[in-house]
Amino acid sequence: MRRLCLIVNPNAGGGRTAKALPLVESALGRHDLPFRVELTTSLEHAMELAKGAAARGEVAVSYGGDGLAGAVAHALRGTDGILGVLPGGRGNDFARRLSIPSEPAAAVEVLAHANPRTLDVAEVDGRTFLGIASYGFDSDCQDLANATRVVKGQLVYVYAALRTLAGWKPVGLSFAADRAGERTIRGYAVAACNSGVFGGGMALAPDASMEDGLLDVVLTKEASKIAYLRGLPKVFKGTHLDDPNVELFRARELRVDAERPFRIYADGDPIGQTPATIRAVTAALRVLAPPG
Repeated sequence: MRRLCLIVNPNAGGGRTAKALPLVESALGRHDLPFRVELTTSLEHAMELAKGAAARGEVAVSYGGDGLAGAVAHALRGTDGILGVLPGGRGNDFARRLSIPSEPAAAVEVLAHANPRTLDVAEVDGRTFLGIASYGFDSDCQDLANATRVVKGQLVYVYAALRTLAGWKPVGLSFAADRAGERTIRGYAVAACNSGVFGGGMALAPDASMEDGLLDVVLTKEASKIAYLRGLPKVFKGTHLDDPNVELFRARELRVDAERPFRIYADGDPIGQTPATIRAVTAALRVLAPPG
């Protein structure tokens, strides 16, 4: 029988995860799934819990946001361990990309009945991420989103983008990619996409696959703030790639830098600092998810 270890961030989603935990436990009980609950105190703690769960033959279930899922994935990648996902954070982009429902009882159905899928992950200087690693405008935007307490839920990303845009000046962003050579652009951001979705449903790379061994790299080049603002809603639909100031190419690995230091963010958390190496890691993780 499938046994689960729920690795829970009680603070995820502004405390919604902790409040919904009894509903999850009740749903697991209806499926007669053996489980235990572990509350995390940090991402490092979550990694240790995931390693312990895998050693016991349990599915390590991330119940929180994308950052927690990425930490659990880091502990399980390259092993026979299996990741389960219960979305409970602000963005829940990894679960959204895998068609895992946001409603707790429906997500438990996936844990009970789905077969493991083998997916790619990616890494920044050895640290695992599942969604999109980006730097530049996105770095300043995410700094603000993580710091704000005024706006809740997915709207925090729109709020942070507008606030960041007000003071933004285009910057030199450089990279060397295995399929695109060395380049420097002046603009907003460079993003390396595994799942292709971030920021609470923004389809930055709508055709990105987690099963092709490649990263979709999106460049957002220099444009007026008005043009950038007009293009922002298009990202939620994935139609922004028609913009001449947006470029996409694919690579297995790229070395990134900038004319001023930037934190690199992935899955909602800081994962590195420029300069850094970002690369795809092929078929590295087993995940309970509906068929792709």
